[in-house]
Amino acid sequence: MRSEVRWMIVGVVLAIAGTIALWPRVGATPGSLPGVAPAPRSADLTSPSPVVPELARLRRQAALQPCPASGPGTRPPAGPLAGVTVPCLGAPGTVDLGAALVGRPVLLNLWASWCTPCRQEIPVLAQYSARPDAVLVIGIDVQDRPADALMLLADLGARYPSVTDPDGALQRALHAPPVLPVSYLLRPDGSVEMVSPPRVFRTPDEVGRDVERLLGKTG
Repeated sequence: MRSEVRWMIVGVVLAIAGTIALWPRVGATPGSLPGVAPAPRSADLTSPSPVVPELARLRRQAALQPCPASGPGTRPPAGPLAGVTVPCLGAPGTVDLGAALVGRPVLLNLWASWCTPCRQEIPVLAQYSARPDAVLVIGIDVQDRPADALMLLADLGARYPSVTDPDGALQRALHAPPVLPVSYLLRPDGSVEMVSPPRVFRTPDEVGRDVERLLGKTG
């Protein structure tokens, strides 16, 4: 009887391990998982940094596209991003996401440099973003060090804009689950929908299909 119970437990553990594709984000300890860097301490989390010259150098090296900005005469934003303001990764100033993105479709991708699946997905998002028919891709770096995030983007050749979410305001607005990576489609009407269930994009075509599917749904 004991042997049967033991093998049953082993089978359950293996089944669970086989289904894991995303790294825990909130309330987890990534450092306890094989191959995952320890999550930064709260004092090190993504935030505007006083070491501006160093971050500016890393941002130039990454050659990121400028963070979006709202223009004059922009209509008031609607939906969960209205009023959400976040720092631009490695650059001075903040971004009013709702106002900056109003009226256009955008793919929002939550990621971190210590997240192994994120490292696999970012080049795919970069390839998709370079397509002429692609919607704007915005990276949202969470629970991370700005320098680590910028160095990873430089290494992977990802040029699309990235912001940070140091106080979790954007994650709360999106009701983000405690996993990384996770992506959302922002529609022109301000509604937002998660790519569900959360998964790691493997090809640019996968990204394009999910974008078209979510855009085809009413907000």
